[in-house]
Amino acid sequence: MNNVFLCGVILFFACGKPIAQEVIRDDLFTEGEIQGKVNNQLSEASGLVASVNNIGYFWAHNDSGNPAQIFLIDQNAKIKLVCKFNRIKNRDWEDIAIGAGPQEGKNYIYVGDIGDNDAQYPLKLIYRFEEPLLMTEKEIIIADYDTLILKLPDGARDAEALMIDPNSQDMFLVSKREDSVRLYQMDYLFQQDTFLTQRIAILPFHNINAADISADGSEVLMKDYDNIFYWKKEEDESIRELLMRVPLQLPYKKGRQDEAIAWKRDGSGFYTLGETVSGEKGKLVYHKRK
Repeated sequence: MNNVFLCGVILFFACGKPIAQEVIRDDLFTEGEIQGKVNNQLSEASGLVASVNNIGYFWAHNDSGNPAQIFLIDQNAKIKLVCKFNRIKNRDWEDIAIGAGPQEGKNYIYVGDIGDNDAQYPLKLIYRFEEPLLMTEKEIIIADYDTLILKLPDGARDAEALMIDPNSQDMFLVSKREDSVRLYQMDYLFQQDTFLTQRIAILPFHNINAADISADGSEVLMKDYDNIFYWKKEEDESIRELLMRVPLQLPYKKGRQDEAIAWKRDGSGFYTLGETVSGEKGKLVYHKRK
């Protein structure tokens, strides 16, 4: 364990509790305004990412037990396009990201089948395919995709947060259920299909259920059910180095079953998306940069 990580642990847990929980910054982003509510097709929303090919839209999906499909939604949570997969299933899709891929100049979607409530699956699956463009169809079939297979170095674990660094194109995965979650890294995903991931850090958080890196790679959001954590690069740091620093906390209305978070492509704010709970439809909430 390196000295940087040791210092980070000491800072996070000074006085017996995370310092980050005492530093809430309400001067950076608004607490959030509801933009719309999901319909029944997206009642168990668990992933969200801003589209690159369809400016102003977002890709979203449901978690386990739902059909293998993703949705293109607008900024009011209205579904504009449904993309279906016929030969795979939604074992436990938990997050979605966009990054580069095998063909230069094209954008690719990465859907993370990474959830594992009972820690029973030895492998995690990432489905990668070229990002669709909204045309006139309301529904399309995704037949051309790659399946990336990830194996964690320390056994089966539940995870719900997946993100891609737009600068290095490295992928990061964050576990969920430990008292201190694990941060894993996968380098350069274009030359093979099966990857042994690296565990690069243990972070003092619990129940992390979503994460996203800004389009310019300089800011990171991570959330649990009650808090949103925020990091911003001060120098030429890697994502790994950035996440070793104590984050700020952002204003957040607790009690929503939000399991998805995504930056707006222009960096002017970010969105959270919630599940439908007890008949109350999940909400798409915009947190505007002040």
